Amino acid sequence: MTVKVNDSCIACGACESICSEVFSIEDRAVVNESAVADNIDAVKEAADACPVGAIEVE
Repeated sequence: MTVKVNDSCIACGACESICSEVFSIEDRAVVNESAVADNIDAVKEAADACPVGAIEVE
């Protein structure tokens, strides 16, 4: 699974609050790719919760 954060990210922190193992907020959300495989359900939940649809899960 590949997780990317596109340029529409507003750094609201929703993804980090749902899955801080994978997402952290800097200027925008940053993905810790090494933690994605162990947190797939939480990553999908964070993507669904993103208010601007900035998290792309492939």
